[in-house]
Amino acid sequence: MAATYDFPSDLLAGQEELHQVRAELLALLKRLPWSVEPLDGFSDDKGWRKVERPASPGWTPDEQAEVEKLRQRERELAVFVTCHRFWSEVAPPDTVDARAMLKHAHEGPAQMS
Repeated sequence: MAATYDFPSDLLAGQEELHQVRAELLALLKRLPWSVEPLDGFSDDKGWRKVERPASPGWTPDEQAEVEKLRQRERELAVFVTCHRFWSEVAPPDTVDARAMLKHAHEGPAQMS
């Protein structure tokens, strides 16, 4: 049976917010045009697979600001989670297992097996 860890509440909250920010950023990037700058469309079938892109109107300044805001928050949370004082209490051989359990802690015990 895998070890269990008593994660501090601030670490759990930080990891949960990191999941949420990453999901929000991914959803935003999927909605936005493929290019930040306005670019013409193209079609290239000379490589190992065909690549096609429609013309891109680019991102608006508001869209660029929103992406930057989410990326900045993602970086802040990633640093908070990975540098949390809790990790100094975990034996080095168990760190990978503990980190994996933290990433899935929001799923509940039944889904983590």
